[in-house]
Amino acid sequence: MAATHSSEYRAYLRNTMDIEAGQQRFPPVPSSEPTYRSLLIGTLAVMGLLQVASSVAILLHLTGYLQEVDLSPTPHHPIEEMQTEPVLNALKDPRKKGRCKPPKDAITPSAHLPIRAHQDFPKKDYSIINIKWDEQHGNLHKMSYQDGNLLVLESGIYYVYAKTCFRYYNIGGPDEGHEARTHAPNVSNAQLIQYVYHKSIKQNSRKVLLMKTGSTKQWNNMSYNMYCAQQSRVVRLFEGDTLFVEVSNAWMLDQEAEGTYFGAIKWGN
Repeated sequence: MAATHSSEYRAYLRNTMDIEAGQQRFPPVPSSEPTYRSLLIGTLAVMGLLQVASSVAILLHLTGYLQEVDLSPTPHHPIEEMQTEPVLNALKDPRKKGRCKPPKDAITPSAHLPIRAHQDFPKKDYSIINIKWDEQHGNLHKMSYQDGNLLVLESGIYYVYAKTCFRYYNIGGPDEGHEARTHAPNVSNAQLIQYVYHKSIKQNSRKVLLMKTGSTKQWNNMSYNMYCAQQSRVVRLFEGDTLFVEVSNAWMLDQEAEGTYFGAIKWGN
């Protein structure tokens, strides 16, 4: 009886050892951590490539290198045909030919007149004198000029400007003697004034002062002297109104086109 139990116990121990030895015969299961890491790195790489590709596509689209693709079933017509066909039809239509030319009313009324050269102003004349302007060498567009007056032909708001230059130097040289230099005009206290006037047709052509500027100069009779007066303003004018410029000491005017001029241009209605 005891021998039987002993043999069974030895059989039990042997079976237990065989089971433990049998379990070690199976290969160990590899860890899944490297697989997950590789998958994660691959996913991030694909997402990065897609992000770069989308950014490049947007950049090309904004710069015009990538054109939109028309996926509609209708046939795609060239842009040139769609744009040129209405233009060609318009050119063939005789009623639309006049639209290519600007209307005459589009010309802006304007005037620019330089001083008329070789005007003989008496010396030592301190009265106010109306300046005469050179119509032949000026520019007149839808405005007229007559005897020193600029005539408005179209009502509106005008920008009026004027510039006058005065200069003086004693041309009496040593050969002309002491008497010629002594009787030279006295410019030690010269009052140089510029006036711009307006005659309104609605006020029975009454003379209205628009602008005034000037200075009193203490010049030296024996040296070269020069002074320029310039002014401008915006004023509403009506058809039939006139503009003109007057100055004091006109005999000292600089009679060059770049120094003394007068003009106006229409700005609006």
